[in-house]
Amino acid sequence: MNRRTAAAALLLGAGGFVASRPVGRVPALGPLLDPAHGVWAAAPPAAVGAHDTLAIAALGATVRIVYDRRQVPHIFAATELDAYRALGYTVARDRLFQLEIQALASSGRLTEFAGPAALPLDREMRRLGLPRAAEAKLRAMAPAQRAMLDAYAGGVNAYLATLGGGDLPIEFRLTNTRPAPWRAIDALHVMNRMGYTLAFQAREVDRAAAAARVGATAAAALFPDQEPIVEPIQPNGAGAPRDDFAPLPAPAAPDPGALRLASAYATFFSGRPAGTAPDERAHLASNNWAVAPARSATGHALLAGDPHLELTLPSIWYEAHLVVPGALDVYGVTIPGVPGIVIGFNRDVAWTFTNTGVDVVDFYAEEVDDPVHPTRYRLDGAWVPLERRVEAYRTATGALVAADTLRFTHRGPLRREPGGPNGAAAAPRWLSMRWTVLEPGDELGAFREAAHATTARVFLDAMARGYRAPAQNMLAADRGGTIAIRSTGRYPIRPGDGSGDVVRDGRTRASDWTGDLPVDRYPQALAPAQGYLASANQQPVDTHAAGSPNARDFWGGSYDPWRALRINALLRADARVTSDAMRRMQADPGSARADRFVPYFLHAAARGAPAGVDAHTLADAARLLGGWDRRYTRDNTRAVLFEWAMRELSIRTWDELDPPDARPAPGIDPFGHPSTRPPRVVTPSAAVLAELLADSMSVWWDERATPVRETRDDVLAQSLAAALDSCRVRYGAPDAGGWTWRRLRHANIRHLGRVPAFGALDLPVPSGPNTLWPSTGEGNAGPSWRMVVDLGDSVRAWGIYPGGQSGNPLDPGYRDRIPRWLAGELDPLLVPRTPTSLAARDVAGTLTLVPR
Repeated sequence: MNRRTAAAALLLGAGGFVASRPVGRVPALGPLLDPAHGVWAAAPPAAVGAHDTLAIAALGATVRIVYDRRQVPHIFAATELDAYRALGYTVARDRLFQLEIQALASSGRLTEFAGPAALPLDREMRRLGLPRAAEAKLRAMAPAQRAMLDAYAGGVNAYLATLGGGDLPIEFRLTNTRPAPWRAIDALHVMNRMGYTLAFQAREVDRAAAAARVGATAAAALFPDQEPIVEPIQPNGAGAPRDDFAPLPAPAAPDPGALRLASAYATFFSGRPAGTAPDERAHLASNNWAVAPARSATGHALLAGDPHLELTLPSIWYEAHLVVPGALDVYGVTIPGVPGIVIGFNRDVAWTFTNTGVDVVDFYAEEVDDPVHPTRYRLDGAWVPLERRVEAYRTATGALVAADTLRFTHRGPLRREPGGPNGAAAAPRWLSMRWTVLEPGDELGAFREAAHATTARVFLDAMARGYRAPAQNMLAADRGGTIAIRSTGRYPIRPGDGSGDVVRDGRTRASDWTGDLPVDRYPQALAPAQGYLASANQQPVDTHAAGSPNARDFWGGSYDPWRALRINALLRADARVTSDAMRRMQADPGSARADRFVPYFLHAAARGAPAGVDAHTLADAARLLGGWDRRYTRDNTRAVLFEWAMRELSIRTWDELDPPDARPAPGIDPFGHPSTRPPRVVTPSAAVLAELLADSMSVWWDERATPVRETRDDVLAQSLAAALDSCRVRYGAPDAGGWTWRRLRHANIRHLGRVPAFGALDLPVPSGPNTLWPSTGEGNAGPSWRMVVDLGDSVRAWGIYPGGQSGNPLDPGYRDRIPRWLAGELDPLLVPRTPTSLAARDVAGTLTLVPR
């Protein structure tokens, strides 16, 4: 493997920001990165001496950086700009390769590092219009925010200026490349990449795919705008979850035109996973909750948050503390490349986020003047010139790899949709896309302003002034005892019924968004009477609640009720919550999903074996499942039976959604084993399956391939017995050790270059699908940063992420936190007020930056 091929493998095999939608198999780096040989043998770990001093350019005054024993930099500066400059320096020192790759990936310039092999990734970024959007945001940026970006860039580049060839991270030496200077716009590219990861809503695509099999009416019920199990983010006063169950409409004739919306998504988002259940795609999930002083054991407000994102080494987060006396004192995690703290706390307020999942993407069928090389599009009876933009993709030497001519309407990027079968796109169309991620916003300015907040309300209002995308459920708590939440971001108002699940007529401005929802109509709550708040990617509002001020607004999105059900149940049951109880909740192995389904399996088994099911097998399966406490602990031996039963139940129930020409195809089952089950067009969520449980005679229970008419209990019994047979074949006898959960479900924290020796693989976790520590499939995503904050007179906080501060695999600080993360433990976070406040035993080293 030559150096350029190795670079391609680094990038195309990477996770996180680099390749969250993989483009195919690539060679591993293999022997080139063997830690026992070659360049790695001489790779020095990054280190700070006891008292290092360095002169750097553009610094206004001396900055003192104290590294604690967890390698967290506490940055003490005279001005905020110097604090951001020093943050850029410290992030570059610890995460230089990650900085470089995120900038290239986010801006569509990976070919400059990896050559032509990276072209598909670059093309997707540029064709979506993400670099163009970053350029527009930079031009519109207020001077204060631009100064912040410039200061951070200056810090990164000051570190670059200190490096000789032998000091570069190994990835650069391996590929014979050097990092480019950091630019102010690179931070905006990184923020847009987060929007690309999070501001994507799949429900309407799933509904369209289902309609093409079972008709529009049935599809709307299988993929509803509102969840059938309601425990909303904005409290509805009910004090308990509610089932909004109704009989599911029977399958009807396929709607072949429904695929036109799915085709529109595929035209722009080429890597979207298809055919899997929403529950299996919910790994990019998050939890947060807060407790008011009246329900807190300390009498203070408590806050907890754990965003679930892709797990990589190094982590997507970097921990830091910024202090400017009299102006700023903020601690938390930042995304390498982003100036400022994203999730964290100051002396008065703590905050954290979860994703909203609300629909913020729309498509328009455009009429153009030429079907192959258009220059104009028709709008309200007149021809309007298209904006044209030539994108050149180059190697590190400047050689041209490819060039594209991109076109944009006033709505956003314009793409030609290829023709498709079954009426998905009977003839090629030109489609434009409008997406909140591409539109004006001042997210970095909002983070900067919010870091100074003194109350939860001030924090939320500061974020609402500039933050637009990706929309987030922002939870805050303050030292005065107030807890508050608001689903903050841009929510477009659409014409008609407000739904975004159609391809609109682009020939008229009447199809355009008519504005944005005002802040007072966002889902939100301030100091609720119930004394706690929680969000876990569930439905934001109860649109059927009496007097709901935003019931008329369209909130259709991709939601998941199960974790919210569990969090709210635990909070309701504890009137004196402690910080340690919050920590235990973050790793809670209980399952609202299992609590819902297990009794139905046991009831069906108690009724007796239906035709074709062995009565002894069914009785054994019921006995084993009935002995499970419905907790996904590492050593339990029954969760595997339940998961196989759920898999069998889904296969049998939703057979109407199988493709018409279903053929066995290679794949992976829920526990990593090869599977040849035909891929399904789409699968409804477990919440919709729970709704179906209430209708024991529904036609959906009937399996088309059998001559008899099955009922709910028939299918449940068949599924449970089949699950026991499968488990015995794959794992042996139930109590022989092969069913132990720790052997079957793992977390995998992969190195950005997919080098096994530099990752942390096959880590047993106490979690399962839809638990508070969710684990699905290969385990590549999970709690990326856990934090608990007690907002007393002196703020106390605990946190952890799976990895370490260093990006160097030979540094002890590269993965030192993983064992404690696996144990569900949190580290106490040290928050000194001055450079000399830390005890000597807590100081690993200091770095003094002085003006040059």
